[in-house]
Amino acid sequence: DVDGICSTTILTRVIRGLGGKAMPFIPRRIEDGYDLSDAGVDAAITAEAKVVVTCDCGTGAVAPVARLCRSGIDVIVTDHHLPSGELPDCLAVLNPKRPGDAYPDKDLAAVGVTFKLALALARELGANDNFVWAMLDLVALATIADVAPLRGENRVFVRYGLKMLADTRNIGMRALLRAAGLDGKQLTAGRIGFILAPRLNAAGRLGHAIRGVELLLTENEHEANTIARELEELNQRRQDIDRATLEQAREKVLAMDLDEMFSIVLADDSWHPGVIGIVASRLVEEFGRPTVLIALSGDQGKGSGRSIPKFDLHGALGQAREYLLRFGGHRVAAGVTIARDKVPEFAAKFNEIARSVLTPADLVPEIRVDLEVSIDGIDGRLESLFRHFEPFGIGNPTPVLLARNVIIARPPRTVGKDGLKLVLDTGTGSLDAIGWGLAGRAAEFQPGTKVDVAFRLERDDYRGESFLQARVADIRPSDA
Repeated sequence: DVDGICSTTILTRVIRGLGGKAMPFIPRRIEDGYDLSDAGVDAAITAEAKVVVTCDCGTGAVAPVARLCRSGIDVIVTDHHLPSGELPDCLAVLNPKRPGDAYPDKDLAAVGVTFKLALALARELGANDNFVWAMLDLVALATIADVAPLRGENRVFVRYGLKMLADTRNIGMRALLRAAGLDGKQLTAGRIGFILAPRLNAAGRLGHAIRGVELLLTENEHEANTIARELEELNQRRQDIDRATLEQAREKVLAMDLDEMFSIVLADDSWHPGVIGIVASRLVEEFGRPTVLIALSGDQGKGSGRSIPKFDLHGALGQAREYLLRFGGHRVAAGVTIARDKVPEFAAKFNEIARSVLTPADLVPEIRVDLEVSIDGIDGRLESLFRHFEPFGIGNPTPVLLARNVIIARPPRTVGKDGLKLVLDTGTGSLDAIGWGLAGRAAEFQPGTKVDVAFRLERDDYRGESFLQARVADIRPSDA
């Protein structure tokens, strides 16, 4: 994913910049899995490597690391995933989440760990570390893409990295920004997470993630544009597969007795393992239950899980490890490998665990309102004030405002497949509002209707014009 791609790019650039030889290697997601595996070990041995440094993986790769060490290769693990068992026995395991680790900030993405190692390496060799700091744009991109909490050091990385990203000197990054239609636009954490990062992620989900590394390493403008176009096409394909998979998965969920299910576990032979994590996230948003989707192939399946705030997904997988071949990840996102014939038993056990720690109230999605406002007080000054609290994301969410008894000024208009465009009467003018997933409720919001609306205030750009917009989090008739 983006975290691994950017971590690999940074370390490769730094080692080469300091006069060393570095060969980037990323496993193929479908054939080799997510972690350091025999594919990586074989590549290192074939290349006659003296040292292997893992990026965004390795904490659970006890056997592959042992094989490398037996081959006379030193191993340094850089990672941020929660350990699910014993740690590899090697030169070093750099992971702020390892038991007993004294590093104060436990929220670093893998790219943050790699960035720290790169700085330390440059300083140890007496080199000027400015060229390492110049890659803070990659640190920001990966930190946002990996949905790491935007507090502590991550907040500093992203705040300053976004400024550097707007004027990046990385040829491949410039090509990617152009292809994504973000060239010259204000770069926010939201735009990076929802527009730029998915294009880079598409390389690993449907193709080979090494193309992402090649894009960020290239010094050739033509090569950068070629790869950026490839990623744009892959992302379009990924979106099509996403939609089809989500539709199938929703049908399966709606056929379940959700009153009895505190979790969702689904498996299918037709699903692509590169997109099931995205689809699992959508199901969590809609149904409010921890979800694991499994793409079956042969006698095994590869699964991706996503969770709700009150459920520790990684901990639950640990309790159900007897049904899994392997697992790893975080509290709210994880991956599994499972034997086909163990899926029903795992699903039953996973639901039993969820039922034991969750209540029915925990399964109802909640929207936290930060401030109740009068709609006539919404203007550009308030939006400008909020910008001082950026970057927004996990750990520092965009403020949610609530306005009551707001009048719908014009007929609603459907946007895209499921979006609804509304115009709100502010008393002194109007405010555009967009609500995704609300198209089916258009009849509720005819002109003159009074509504209570929870929203995030943002500034949008369209055809060169900038305007205020309310992104609807939830809406209801005022008399409901």
